[in-house]
Amino acid sequence: MRIRSVLLAGLLVAGAVYLTSVMRWGPRHAALDDPGSGPMWSAPDKARSAGLSADELNNIEIYKTANQATVNISTVQYQEDWFFRYVPVEGAGSGFLIDPDGRILTNNHVVAGPQARISVILADRSRYDAAILYREPENDLALLKIEPKKKLPYLRLGDSDNLQVGQKVLAIGNPFGLDGTLTTGVISALHRTVPDERGRPMEDMIQTDAAINPGNSGGPLLDSQGNVIGVNTMIVGARNAGIGFALPINRVKVLLDDYQRITRYGRPTLGVRVLAISGPLAEALDLPSEGGLLVVSVPAGSPAAAAGIRGARQRVSAYGYIIPIGGDLIMAVDGKPVGSTAELERALRSKRPGDTVTLTIYRDGRTIKVPVKLGAAEQAL
Repeated sequence: MRIRSVLLAGLLVAGAVYLTSVMRWGPRHAALDDPGSGPMWSAPDKARSAGLSADELNNIEIYKTANQATVNISTVQYQEDWFFRYVPVEGAGSGFLIDPDGRILTNNHVVAGPQARISVILADRSRYDAAILYREPENDLALLKIEPKKKLPYLRLGDSDNLQVGQKVLAIGNPFGLDGTLTTGVISALHRTVPDERGRPMEDMIQTDAAINPGNSGGPLLDSQGNVIGVNTMIVGARNAGIGFALPINRVKVLLDDYQRITRYGRPTLGVRVLAISGPLAEALDLPSEGGLLVVSVPAGSPAAAAGIRGARQRVSAYGYIIPIGGDLIMAVDGKPVGSTAELERALRSKRPGDTVTLTIYRDGRTIKVPVKLGAAEQAL
């Protein structure tokens, strides 16, 4: 009886020790098919002991890498005040490195206007003056260059053609000057058309609920692999409302291809100043209602002048506007209608100086076709 009492007491003590162990550390569940696994607490893993999920670990790893290649862009613009004095006005935005030699992508509106200076601040707090290599206002994109003292970390450009609504995205930028800010969310919609700050339509935009605020403009939108799939560009309203828009990265790749081609061959140009016109205003001037680009002036020695394109000869008042008339109306380039300067730029994008394009012209009540050999613009900007 005494022996049984001792054994029972021993079992109770052992049970109490086990229960205390379970309450403190959790159950011991070494897998039978994994002899080396053992208890979690006996060989603690840093991530597991911190209670981090796989998704959280993914966020952390992407941020550690991508933040090093995301930059803060500050600008100083001179604007006229009420007393007609030019005063400095500071602006801020984001950007990201796309190669180790200091080329940076951002939004055009971040660096638009007559800057006295554009500064880029890297993640290590080093500061550099930046030059604008190339910009495309139509897509609100700009390519900058700094001269770093060493090779820099940069981001990989992904593929925006196969995105899915609901997939995870991450945004990094400098909202309200808070540099290195990470926000996460999902793709809320694709192929959105939204107006830019001037009311011009921006097509095929990515909509996301990742928080984007003033200062995020120009920063990267990343997928779960850390690839850049978009450039954060605009929001609805003055502050984040869960609706932000990013420019798809594949359109950015077109800009980079344009830059490489222009750097090598020069920017193709017709050498004309034009005014977009259509509808009732075009009809009031005895022009086709579908309109086109009314040639305002043709500089001497330009490709258009060599081809015999005519500019305006007089001015008239119509619908409250002073319109230069008498010039040719450009309706199409190589058979593709052009109703805006943006469409004209797109029509010339795949061309090189020296290529010949065929303009469809409305002149003196009839439509004619005029070949024009393109020249090279003096500047790439």
